Amino acid sequence: MISTKKRIAVTLTATILTTALAVPATATEALAIRVSSYKGSTLEVGERSGIIIGPSGTDYTVTSSNPDTVAVEQVLTFWVAVAKGSGIAEITASNSVGECGSMTLTVGPAAPTSLEAPASGDSVGLMDNLEIRQEMIRLINQTRKDNGVPELPVNEALMNAAQACSNRRYTWHHAPEESQAAADAGYPYGFGDNLTVFTGTTDAARRAVDNWINSPGHFETMINSRCDCIGVGVTQHDGITYCYMFVGIPNSVNFYA
Repeated sequence: MISTKKRIAVTLTATILTTALAVPATATEALAIRVSSYKGSTLEVGERSGIIIGPSGTDYTVTSSNPDTVAVEQVLTFWVAVAKGSGIAEITASNSVGECGSMTLTVGPAAPTSLEAPASGDSVGLMDNLEIRQEMIRLINQTRKDNGVPELPVNEALMNAAQACSNRRYTWHHAPEESQAAADAGYPYGFGDNLTVFTGTTDAARRAVDNWINSPGHFETMINSRCDCIGVGVTQHDGITYCYMFVGIPNSVNFYA
């Protein structure tokens, strides 16, 4: 009789432990959606910022807790935050099975307009072709996911560095200038980068990523498991498209930084 009671007690204890351990796992899965803003968590009135949502390849519904402060708009397959007035708003993305993720955006007053010309051409057009760039990031992350490596979050410094380099319309790699661009943008580590140039401006994101997929060296850079963030740049000029991808490698060295 005592042995039977002991066995029942052990079974009940094991069942309780199993149930208790299962709860955190469910909670973790519910927080699987990542939401971030290309321009960071602070915007000025009148600014627009692309909303980056992961995992990629899924349809999301995006809402704002305070549309008078931050409105959200869908542009083609992308979502954009539009700063309407000073305040705070929570941006939430959800999928068809009820999973969701969110981020908080703070909006401050618009900065005074400056009549001075920018000191460097590299500071012009860092927000150019944002829709193409967001699609490139989605396709790159889908390629990484298909090859068993984690998707990469967007890094604003690498986005700016990649766009600065594409704005220069390089047709081959300029390693010192690329390294200096990353350092000037504020990225402190080493990085890998891909460049592709082609004639035409339609379907640019797909053409760029396909070019890298079909080139072994570029493909290895794109799916490098050591990388932890990404930035891309796209410039289109006189019917030619110039595309850069920068992927950050933490704790490595950029001698120009």
